[in-house]
Amino acid sequence: MRMKIIDVTPQNVREETFFCIKNVNAPEFKAKEEWFNKRFDEGLRINILKSDDNKPIAFIEYIPANFAWRPVIADNYMFIHCMYTYSNKDKGKGYASELITACEEDAKHRKMDGVAVMTSKGSWIANKSIFEKLNYVEFDKRGRFELMAKKFHDSAKDPKLIDWTANLSKYKGWHLLYSDQCPWHGKSVEAICNIAKENNIDIQLKKLTNSEEAKQMPSGFGVFNLIFNGKLLEDHYISGTRFKNILKKEIK
Repeated sequence: MRMKIIDVTPQNVREETFFCIKNVNAPEFKAKEEWFNKRFDEGLRINILKSDDNKPIAFIEYIPANFAWRPVIADNYMFIHCMYTYSNKDKGKGYASELITACEEDAKHRKMDGVAVMTSKGSWIANKSIFEKLNYVEFDKRGRFELMAKKFHDSAKDPKLIDWTANLSKYKGWHLLYSDQCPWHGKSVEAICNIAKENNIDIQLKKLTNSEEAKQMPSGFGVFNLIFNGKLLEDHYISGTRFKNILKKEIK
């Protein structure tokens, strides 16, 4: 099957969509579009791998690490935010590797020192095995997250993770800190806030506005943080049902 990589831009985003959300009229799409348009000038890129009949197969989102919305220090590296192959039948065929290789070529074109990515065996993030096959090396590890990178030359500085647990203790009560980097956050935030209201819970809501805020968030994922009295309860978006179960456990 012949493939082509489409570079999503502010000009064609409503035609190409964001792969993980395609309804251009959905509030979540519009929120991601606004976020994407602001980040594009910082070097953010979204590439969609399509078949020759224009069927979306996989995608990757990456950005210069200085502007990454993750707790990482990787000066002059490109950083992969996320990537995904949609259908199980398309997994294991090298499509993700093709997108990673294209990201590496873009980084080399921009005279960068390498490409970095956070991986995990947990939810909502890539497993490190695919990067190991492409000669990425683990440079740091914290909790369930690994920081993998491929250096383009030996003199490049080692990337490292920021200690996101250092900021947890300052959050008293209920807090939900999130960004529109992931378009699925909107529905999760709405569900959590509605359930909190039904249960007379005062939850402090904050939408992150820039990458520096995201780097200082108290979780590895950075862009979604559900916290209660200095304890990180979730680091990725959840359903309303999941939040109800959390309330049963935390409020006795």
